[in-house]
Amino acid sequence: MLFRKKIEPRCSYCLYCAKLGNEQVLCSRHGVMPMEGKCFRFSYDPCKRVPGKPKALDLSKYEHEDYSL
Repeated sequence: MLFRKKIEPRCSYCLYCAKLGNEQVLCSRHGVMPMEGKCFRFSYDPCKRVPGKPKALDLSKYEHEDYSL
């Protein structure tokens, strides 16, 4: 969930970090850090977090009759 209470701290979605590239972020507190890094100053920013892709629907278990009235 995007707004759940207990978020695992990661630099990639911290308020104090800005994305530098694919693997690094620039922290205003600690300088250049890896995206998977964490520190005690972590503050969650929900706008920076990208949720995972939803699961694809498996429509093979339905018949054509299931969709007709």
